[in-house]
Amino acid sequence: MNQYSFNLRNIRCQPSGCLNSKILILLGKLFHQLNVFIVVIIRGNVMKKFFVVVIILTSCIRAQQIGDPDFNPEIKNPAYKANSGPVILIDEAHNNFHTMTGRYKPFADLISKDGYVVKPNTKEFTLSALKDARILVISNPLNKRNIEDWSLPTPSAFTESEMRVVEEWVKNGGSLFLISDHMPFPGASGELARLFGFEMSNGFARDTLSQGGPDLFTRKDGTLGDNFITNGRDEKQIVDSIYSFTGQAFQLPKNAQPVLILSKNFISMVPDTAWVFNNKTPKIPAAGWSQGAVLNYHKGKVVVWGEAAMFSAQLGGPDKTKIGMNSPYAKNNYKLLLNLIHWLDGRK
Repeated sequence: MNQYSFNLRNIRCQPSGCLNSKILILLGKLFHQLNVFIVVIIRGNVMKKFFVVVIILTSCIRAQQIGDPDFNPEIKNPAYKANSGPVILIDEAHNNFHTMTGRYKPFADLISKDGYVVKPNTKEFTLSALKDARILVISNPLNKRNIEDWSLPTPSAFTESEMRVVEEWVKNGGSLFLISDHMPFPGASGELARLFGFEMSNGFARDTLSQGGPDLFTRKDGTLGDNFITNGRDEKQIVDSIYSFTGQAFQLPKNAQPVLILSKNFISMVPDTAWVFNNKTPKIPAAGWSQGAVLNYHKGKVVVWGEAAMFSAQLGGPDKTKIGMNSPYAKNNYKLLLNLIHWLDGRK
């Protein structure tokens, strides 16, 4: 989430609507790239309904999100010597919005600095393709239907065979890090998550008391778990607060350990098109649901996460606002990422 200045004005809409659906989809994809979550009410002239759309300045439309070249946190005690750790695969074979050389380069650079050997996965999931990997990271995959169209339906990004392969690989000792942002990404990842007992909501997690902006999770208010993930391997890795930047909400299997816990103020807004909300958009109470959790699964381990930008480091908009691990108030986000990787690797 970022703070931008917006040009807001009333628009008169006819019953058939005032914005082409393709334009709305393109705007939604732009807001995702900028990590913006705003709600602007536009008054219609039919039956006094209120429609929610978003309008942004031309400068924001042209703005691009780039990696932050200055993000380089110190790791005083790397898990391994350089390039000597286990292999971590970052998936790039399923139309992923985040890839090793793209939006998740800061993610890849950080864990490489910790000694891991990071490689892209460019193949269909098979046991042969995964056999040398300790950890598989899948971030925001998409079915080919939704590459340009962020509206329903949102089919799985994976074949049935691939999902069974991943489950079998985890059962036999593999570690899965599945990251799925707001709609349409939970639709693409939901079937795979369900194999491990997680139920994703294909929507947007929103704090009803917030005016927009990043969501804060703290130990103090009970929304950040006090557990082996947030405590790390030593006191320098302790995490007491985390920020996320607009994601989804999901429900946990009974034996999962929540890390990010949604407060009583959260709802899941479930539109039929990403970023397009109106008075008929379903709003599901999400109090007690999660946006990040871990699970021991037979011989393997699973991390399911409902927000991706918090583990990136971007510069967004004309002012190059910092988004993710480089954000000045999200100083603990990179520590949490390392703690999760260490747990998946069996180092704690």
